[in-house]
Amino acid sequence: MAAFDNLVQGVITNNPFQCTTYNQGGSDHPPVERSKQGYTVRIVYQDGTAKTVALITVRAPTIAAFTAAANHLVANTQLATDLGGTPFRDTAGEKFATTLRCHDANGEIYFVNFSREQVTLTSFSDDAIRSRVETWADTITALS
Repeated sequence: MAAFDNLVQGVITNNPFQCTTYNQGGSDHPPVERSKQGYTVRIVYQDGTAKTVALITVRAPTIAAFTAAANHLVANTQLATDLGGTPFRDTAGEKFATTLRCHDANGEIYFVNFSREQVTLTSFSDDAIRSRVETWADTITALS
């Protein structure tokens, strides 16, 4: 989660795509901003023989809410008793997604979508945008 957030925040902070500030609908916008995000925590409940007896997933709007929900579910002994199992975080089954809205110097607004599995670029027409995003991605070890 930390590596994912650092990657996304690095794009917002460092603006590697050379985006520009803009005004839309009377509101000023930064060059790069989060337009949506979601984080899904997954808790598996297992009985004494390690058989899964229950599963809970919670989609949270922020990393802070994701962390709080995970901690609350794992610590909730009454819920574990009610479900008949011991809670474990299924970190491999957790999902993260963030979409960044970017404003190119040519006036285009495009989106860079980050998930745990991939980074995608959408809603652009200028190939120079794709080139900047690909050049940036080639410098990120975690994306290789």
